[in-house]
Amino acid sequence: MSKPTTATPSPSANAATVTLDTPIKRGDQVIDQITVTKPNAGALRGLSLYNVMQMDVLTLTTLLPRITTPTLTEADIKAMDVADILSLGSEVTSFFVKAENKADSPK
Repeated sequence: MSKPTTATPSPSANAATVTLDTPIKRGDQVIDQITVTKPNAGALRGLSLYNVMQMDVLTLTTLLPRITTPTLTEADIKAMDVADILSLGSEVTSFFVKAENKADSPK
């Protein structure tokens, strides 16, 4: 049984680390954690904010390679477990919530 996908906030509010349910295999490399950084205007170029907030898969396929470490490829994202892409998308959308609203939200 796999462990649940989790996200760990970074010491700064500008990044979060997501532990994947299903690690990504690239040759001999196994990626089991992805750090997502808060996108800036440049990372969002050509994307609809509405689609980002809706966690549209095509939009995430464009955005995630711009804001992840290690950098995810389009092929990585297309082969990704649904729970993992949902976790990454949730972290991306959380960056758009004002800090004062995050403090008021239930955990």
